[in-house]
Amino acid sequence: MIRRDGKPIFLGSSKAQSLTLQRKKPAKLVWTQAWRRLHKKGLTEANLKKRRTRSTKTPRAIVGLSLEDIKKKAAQKPEFRSAQRSAALKEVKDRKKSNKGGRGNAKSGVRAPKIPKNVKRN
Repeated sequence: MIRRDGKPIFLGSSKAQSLTLQRKKPAKLVWTQAWRRLHKKGLTEANLKKRRTRSTKTPRAIVGLSLEDIKKKAAQKPEFRSAQRSAALKEVKDRKKSNKGGRGNAKSGVRAPKIPKNVKRN
């Protein structure tokens, strides 16, 4: 068969010729090579790229902490760290309690008037 652009096509069977004349896309026919390529079927293990894992992990410093500080924290006992955490939480709660009394006065302050979104500003 000769295509419109002049390129000859060799069709293996009448089934293939019939489907070509119906302008069916080969990628939508499960038995074609085009479909298998599109859906990544039949790839051999040699073609697949193997993922490598790093064998050694090197400890690095983080923006807020130096490497020595990180090592010190890792060496601390869990009880000590949990005590630190609970002390910090208690401090935050106390701070919130003291701020609650002052917040009531802030609400009665003067607010800026709301401007509708659809009005053009000069």
